[in-house]
Amino acid sequence: MDRGNSLLFFNTTFAGFVITIICVILANPRETLQFDVASRFAVTPLFIVVLALVAATAMHFARWRYFKYLMVFLLISNFVSPAKANHKNFNYYLATNDSPSYGINRPEYTPVIAETEETAEKDESINYNLLEFVNEFHLERSSIVFGLIKVANASNVSSRCHFHLKNIERGVLRKDSWAIKVLDASGTKPPGFVFGQNFWLGSREGCGAVRRPLGITLSANFPRIMHNTLISETAPFEVDYRVIYLKHNSPWQVELKVMSEQIVHIGLCLPSSCANSEIERLMSTYVQQGPFVENDIYDIKPEVVYMKDLKINKSLYQRASFKIFSACLIFTLTMMVMASFIRKKRLPKQTADEATCEPVIVLSSLPLSIQHFISCFDIQENWSKLFTTKPDNNSIAVIDGLRSMCAIWLMLFHVMWFMYFTVNNKPVLASYAETGIFQYLSSAPILVDVFFTISGFLQVHNFLSNSRKLEAIRANNFWQNVDLLYAYIDMVSVYHIYEKFDETCSNYWWRNLLFIQNLFEYNDICINWSWSLACEMQFFLLASVLLFTYPNLTKVLTVTALAGNVIWTYGIGLNVNFELSFDTFLATANYIYLSPFVRSLPYIMGAMGAWYLIENRERLMTLSEAHISLRWNLAILVFFMCFFSTAKRDFSSLGAVTLVVFGRLCLSAAICWTVIGSATGRTCWWSQFLEAKIFQHLNKLTYAIYLLNPLVIVLLFSLTSASIHADLIMMSIFCAGFAVIIYLTSVIFSLTFEMPFYNFI
Repeated sequence: MDRGNSLLFFNTTFAGFVITIICVILANPRETLQFDVASRFAVTPLFIVVLALVAATAMHFARWRYFKYLMVFLLISNFVSPAKANHKNFNYYLATNDSPSYGINRPEYTPVIAETEETAEKDESINYNLLEFVNEFHLERSSIVFGLIKVANASNVSSRCHFHLKNIERGVLRKDSWAIKVLDASGTKPPGFVFGQNFWLGSREGCGAVRRPLGITLSANFPRIMHNTLISETAPFEVDYRVIYLKHNSPWQVELKVMSEQIVHIGLCLPSSCANSEIERLMSTYVQQGPFVENDIYDIKPEVVYMKDLKINKSLYQRASFKIFSACLIFTLTMMVMASFIRKKRLPKQTADEATCEPVIVLSSLPLSIQHFISCFDIQENWSKLFTTKPDNNSIAVIDGLRSMCAIWLMLFHVMWFMYFTVNNKPVLASYAETGIFQYLSSAPILVDVFFTISGFLQVHNFLSNSRKLEAIRANNFWQNVDLLYAYIDMVSVYHIYEKFDETCSNYWWRNLLFIQNLFEYNDICINWSWSLACEMQFFLLASVLLFTYPNLTKVLTVTALAGNVIWTYGIGLNVNFELSFDTFLATANYIYLSPFVRSLPYIMGAMGAWYLIENRERLMTLSEAHISLRWNLAILVFFMCFFSTAKRDFSSLGAVTLVVFGRLCLSAAICWTVIGSATGRTCWWSQFLEAKIFQHLNKLTYAIYLLNPLVIVLLFSLTSASIHADLIMMSIFCAGFAVIIYLTSVIFSLTFEMPFYNFI
């Protein structure tokens, strides 16, 4: 090749190389200027040289004839290649990490520099939309938090809130790590809406990680496809997690009519500068303007109810109930400490130092009545009483077992009942209750009749077996028996009055004080599981009046009350169209479940059982073993038949009421014989099990177990950050776990609160 041709070839080669680079830059100006071309598009230098040689050859031999086709090919290929490279070589764009490990749990991470309003205004003219317009529109409809940001403007939120919301929008479009975490932590519709999935909670922990990175250390020795800043990058402003509640009207969700089902819970990760009222306005605008895609599919037609920021309000500590609770707690702890010093004074082998201890000397100078009151709080003595199992000839041993088993059984039912508020497949949970294997839980409310039967039995038995006590009580007036009423509740009932931080208690506490809460609407009861306590008090008052005021008419009045109860129950049940379904059960609770006029039947049966025992004790002792065995076997058979009688629920109103009435009659009769058989010493193998010493200990905890189990269950479930999916395995685990937790809580409560006041009485 001569010198002229060589020079021409060199010039054309150089020109082809330059033109090739220019074509690449023209095709992708932003990415090429920001990143290395070879790494950005997976194009090697050798490939560029080959392209340059091809271009030079085309220019040299064919002049510009084929070169223009080559340039068009390069332009088209470079327009297409970035999208492919974005997926295939995503990890190539990560910043280089020179440290031996990701020190995420160290404070050296660099937060995102906060944007000022001036820079934000300048940025408005820049296109940060790295997503296609169609994808952004889809994000606005599918992501609730992004949709709220899009409808926000300076007129419906404060300037600072608007500025921060737009920062999130720009961060999402730029794919900043902190903004993607905000988007990811906010709730969207999960699957399962048809069967009650109304908990669109997102991630509370994920929202917290937007400002406070997770304390986790990852080694750099392993390749990762994630962004290096995914964990460490933080938002330039404060964000917090909130939940907004929407009432939906969708026909595409199974409706049980049990409590509040149609409330959608949506978790949102939002700037702290935005007030709750502003977010509520944005949500109302968002769901009304129509971009809410779930409304198009499921006809949700949502309405904003309210919003919570999940923070403890300072006004909580100013409430009278909190101050009273704190005062009682401090008083109890003080009494326990003082009781320990009094016990040391009474020890026969105390040391000289202990005897001359100043607190001991001061307490020794107090009056004996005050010392006795303080000694009631002695934790060591109460522990001994709680765990001591000594035989008591004045008690009926089987009652301890019956009350203990029923209290535990009701506790397991309450796990399922109070779990309902957090379950995301409520119809499935309800369907479990109608299966045969779960009848032992769904029928647990009838165990309240066991307590009513025992209470009626004990009251009449104590009155009729001690004529001297009966005469003394007749000589007193009503007000002198008030203390007796409370002592009775403390001795024979598993229920207890206890104030909790509840909306109804602040308005209706006086009803509980008068034991009339069951005469009002179920939703207005303070401590709604205390309705049976009011029933027992009302039964006790009425029975006391009959026993020591009209002793000659007691039998006639009792039989009349029994017949009247049956007639009343039939009348009320047919009038309200009572059925055995869960929705009817709640809708008619005030008439059937809570009414003392309906629930008095087991109490009357228990009273009749006690009268039968006292009148026929000697004859019962002479019954043959075969006769006794028949009665025991019949009693346990009737008990389980009553339990599983609701396995079939599609009865008419007449059939349902009949099943309830005769079920209570038969169950009460079975319990009466169980108590009578134990009282006469004519027992069987399963009654001997109920008379075991372990139940003497558990019986002392039945008050606390029944009192505390709803509080513990609701508290622990409310502390979870995700809804519960009901299935057989998880429900079994929940029941076992709560049984242990509630037992331990009941022991502590009994030692510190219940037993001290019981000792004083």
